[in-house]
Amino acid sequence: MTKTITNAATMILGLQDEIRRSPDARYDHRLHGILLVAQGMSAPEVGRLLGDSPRTVQYWVDQFEREGLSGLVDKDKTGRPGRLGEREIVVINKVLREPPSVVGFQSNLWDGKTLSAFIDKRFGIELKVRQCQRLFRQLDFRLRKPRPIIANADPEEQPRHKKTPKNSR
Repeated sequence: MTKTITNAATMILGLQDEIRRSPDARYDHRLHGILLVAQGMSAPEVGRLLGDSPRTVQYWVDQFEREGLSGLVDKDKTGRPGRLGEREIVVINKVLREPPSVVGFQSNLWDGKTLSAFIDKRFGIELKVRQCQRLFRQLDFRLRKPRPIIANADPEEQPRHKKTPKNSR
């Protein structure tokens, strides 16, 4: 009897995210790719199997050929240092768990624009909205918007007009 994974498409995406999250998992993932190439599979075949582009698999092979196993280890990221220090990140992470009104903003929800204004006001550091949106992800902050309430709506008629009926969830 063949075993299957329930909701496989979603699980594949979740597993790929988990691999990307950990340096050790990324290294093991690359090892598996190199092993499959060494066993005779092509880069496009390995890419399809592992969910990576053929070019990425070829890059792993090239790195492995040049540097051996150490070529598969994540390298230190280069680039400009972040503008926010660890102290600021801790404060921001704490503040995001409260509504913006707690720190003096009119808004009920955190968004990139509100966070940018808070960082500028509190630390004197200007960050663009897009950088603040990346910061949300870095801090595992998920924007949760309340469902709109339609004025004067009949509560008994509302279920008939919803996009996703209650019984299909």
